[in-house]
Amino acid sequence: MKIAVIGATGTIGKAVVTQLAVRHDVIEVGNSSGQYQVDITDIKSVERLFGQIGKVDAIVSTAGSAHFGPLQELTPEKFQIGLRDKLMGQINLALVAQHHLNDSGSITLTSGSLSHEPVLQGVNASTVNSALDGFVRAAAIELKRGIRINIVSPTVLQESLATYGSFFYGVEAVPASRVALAYSRSVEGAQTGEVYRIWK
Repeated sequence: MKIAVIGATGTIGKAVVTQLAVRHDVIEVGNSSGQYQVDITDIKSVERLFGQIGKVDAIVSTAGSAHFGPLQELTPEKFQIGLRDKLMGQINLALVAQHHLNDSGSITLTSGSLSHEPVLQGVNASTVNSALDGFVRAAAIELKRGIRINIVSPTVLQESLATYGSFFYGVEAVPASRVALAYSRSVEGAQTGEVYRIWK
């Protein structure tokens, strides 16, 4: 298959590329590096990306960020970080990709365990992850031409503990290589509308 991985230079993205590249033609897309670049918050940029890479059999998104901070200090501007980037950025990818996938292609997005297991200072991330899970379940019943859509919901990565570990005390971290298996299952399997939870 011809697979575009958006966020290919990130921790999860690199693991997904490693997992899929042994069997498929993987196109690595990043925000500022990779074979191609895209700003997922700008739908025109997303449209240009697909104009460049052409038809594909699958897209995988491991891109997007959210805001972490105390509820008492949240502002609409801070809340927009996750809504604009991780939520709408990935929705932009799905909306455009549906028209550029081959028949029976697939879309795989990324949410996270905070949708169901919130942590202190993670309100923005919990909201965004829950919304993404809902988008995928709803989109799955409307996509045409046999196109599938799933989402991977990982807990904190072992490789990311230095950055995010203080938000996840008591939570068992998982390696990116294990999380990458769920993306393989989504791309190379047959399910749709699934939330693959990799929490422990």
